Amino acid sequence: MSFFANVELVPGDPILGLTEAYNADSRPTKVNLGVGIYYDESGRIPLLRAVKQIEQQLANEAKPRGYLPIDGLPAYNQATRELVFGKDSPLLAAGRVATSQTIGGSGALRVGADLLHRLLPHATIAISNPSWENHRAVFGAAGFEVVEYSYFDPKTHGVDFDAMVADLNKLQPGTVVLLHACCHNPTGADLTVAQWKQVAELLKERQLFPFIDMAYQGFDKGIEQDGAAVRIIAEAGIDSFVVANSYSKSFSLYGERIGALSIVAPTADAAKAVQSQVKRIIRTIYSSPSNHGAALVAGVLTSPELRQLWEQELTEMRERIH
Repeated sequence: MSFFANVELVPGDPILGLTEAYNADSRPTKVNLGVGIYYDESGRIPLLRAVKQIEQQLANEAKPRGYLPIDGLPAYNQATRELVFGKDSPLLAAGRVATSQTIGGSGALRVGADLLHRLLPHATIAISNPSWENHRAVFGAAGFEVVEYSYFDPKTHGVDFDAMVADLNKLQPGTVVLLHACCHNPTGADLTVAQWKQVAELLKERQLFPFIDMAYQGFDKGIEQDGAAVRIIAEAGIDSFVVANSYSKSFSLYGERIGALSIVAPTADAAKAVQSQVKRIIRTIYSSPSNHGAALVAGVLTSPELRQLWEQELTEMRERIH
């Protein structure tokens, strides 16, 4: 019996397909506007000096490469919590945030989607129109019905906030709402702080569940400013929400696939229970994440000198493209 004789050919990914076309193009003036990768003045992906230094340090230490825990490198998860929520966040002090290292930001989205669909099997997820192409695919593959809310106004090239609010108000309680923390993909149009506060109050009042995708922290206005959405939602008193973040862009570590899923729960005990569910999901997919990229990020974020250098380099990248 020929099991694969009649398998349907799936069309190529519309984003990654552009990169394939770019690589096949021999013209010297070609420019790749497909995948979101930062290139320096010479057209190369930079190796950040902070990353290079910690990589050399780790190589000199020559530590064994054992398996990480299911939820990843503990130092990485702690550093991520502090970066995403703020070192002095009451959520961290209360033990209400469960963070797991994931295979990139996409892995965080999928693990989070699987978790929420398991806990909320009849829930719908609302994504912005437009949104990153893979959002619909990831959540659809996890079993969600995916709907859209208005977001971008092509006439003003900004957020159509009135239409966004109107659509969010129409959603049923319990709907998951996917929100871009900053550098909205693909429009680049972001909410103001005042608008975030209004959205946070709406989410709380309508009993909607926030799922924040933060792939570009530091590339809009800065690390603190770009994380404002997370803090605003927490300060609004929403006791449960999810954040998926990635270091691909901010550390220029695209191929290391370094992401994290952070889940805010009402209590420390609830956070532990949720973490156990996340670990169960991860165990059935890839068992545990890779070590190297997480060690690089943790090493930079926990070293005052390297953290300062990294923030300087991130500022240089941000200012160059603005």
